[in-house]
Amino acid sequence: MTPKIDYAGVFAALPSPCLVLGTDLVIADANPAFCGVTGRSRGELVGQYLFDVFPDNPADPEADGRNTLQASLHRVLSSGQTDHMALQKYDIPVPGNPGVFKERWWTAINVPVFGPDGKVAWIMHRSEDMTDVIRARRAALAPSVSPGREAAMEAELYARARQLQQLNEELRQAHARERRVAVALQEAMLHSPDLIQHPNIAVRYLPATGSLNVCGDWYDAVDLPGDRFTVTVGDVVGHGLIAATVMGRLRSALSAATRTVHGPAQALEVLGLYARSVDGALAATAVQVLVDCHSQLLIYSSAGHPPPVLLHPDGSCRLLDQATDPPLGARPEHVPRPQANTTYLPGDTLVLYTDGLIERRDEDIDAGLARLTSTLTTCTGFGAEHLADALLSRLGLAGGADDDIAIVVVRLERSTRPC
Repeated sequence: MTPKIDYAGVFAALPSPCLVLGTDLVIADANPAFCGVTGRSRGELVGQYLFDVFPDNPADPEADGRNTLQASLHRVLSSGQTDHMALQKYDIPVPGNPGVFKERWWTAINVPVFGPDGKVAWIMHRSEDMTDVIRARRAALAPSVSPGREAAMEAELYARARQLQQLNEELRQAHARERRVAVALQEAMLHSPDLIQHPNIAVRYLPATGSLNVCGDWYDAVDLPGDRFTVTVGDVVGHGLIAATVMGRLRSALSAATRTVHGPAQALEVLGLYARSVDGALAATAVQVLVDCHSQLLIYSSAGHPPPVLLHPDGSCRLLDQATDPPLGARPEHVPRPQANTTYLPGDTLVLYTDGLIERRDEDIDAGLARLTSTLTTCTGFGAEHLADALLSRLGLAGGADDDIAIVVVRLERSTRPC
């Protein structure tokens, strides 16, 4: 039996000065170590806005401790990631002496604490008082270094620390701008106007963790005459802007081919020929399924891609794996691609995905497919949107994975678009 942990006791016993801050930066708790180093009681701190209690020293024209700490805390709130702070001079008020401050040097780390909804609910602020270290260094230098030289060295150290903080902030802003551009680019390339006509289709795109939000996975939907439409997913090797650029070219080419040829096999033949002239497109994969709502028929073809899954209301699954061929551009000579078909019943669900959903290191792909179908059997009766979210959650991928992931979920009815 796991013993019950007294987390309040653990917090109180921590040797490092710690605060718990709300998202409004109001102090929710302070441990004895923090109270001791600041000379404030817990009652004087809890419920107070952090920077009302610890303002900048008005006697120091270069004081920027508040701005630096505030920027760090806001980064934690916006990114949900831990933020480490460099050595920082941040004088604190002397209790009982209004307007009087004492010199203090700190390092700090700000850690997000998440609530049940997955959003940042609290921030754990842990600091270390480095003032004695700074003073000890001064004392060690005293016999051999003149007071003027010591002051110059300390000023240089402080100036370099501030420059480093400023450079880090500029890098963060540049990364944020690049990320916004990347997200806008990805959204533009994955935009599919025909999806608006299909409320029973859900799509998901998760970039690989650590990427700029742009990768080589993609999805598309194309409406065709006669109450028919296609859904497609594809995967370009690699991550980043280069893979995303190749993805955009292949996706556009296949969308055009789908509208002019007869069936997924011919569309992928055209795409395979085009891929040979696109740098970075070799070994790209794709699978396309044509849904004929009138005849309740699925017609499909795959270019080296994991098989789509047809989920029945009773929980049984069928892999659409009867028309699989090598990846795009893999063959030196043109060979017609295979095509297969199967019927469906209203209430069935079609799931297309990229390999990031099923593949794991040191694991056979069959194990990944078994895990996928086993998970799908727990999702019968779900609508397309609910199933897409449940699938990612139950596979432990809601926060992303090492590889990017694209998913298309189609809830099949007699007709999936309005009359």
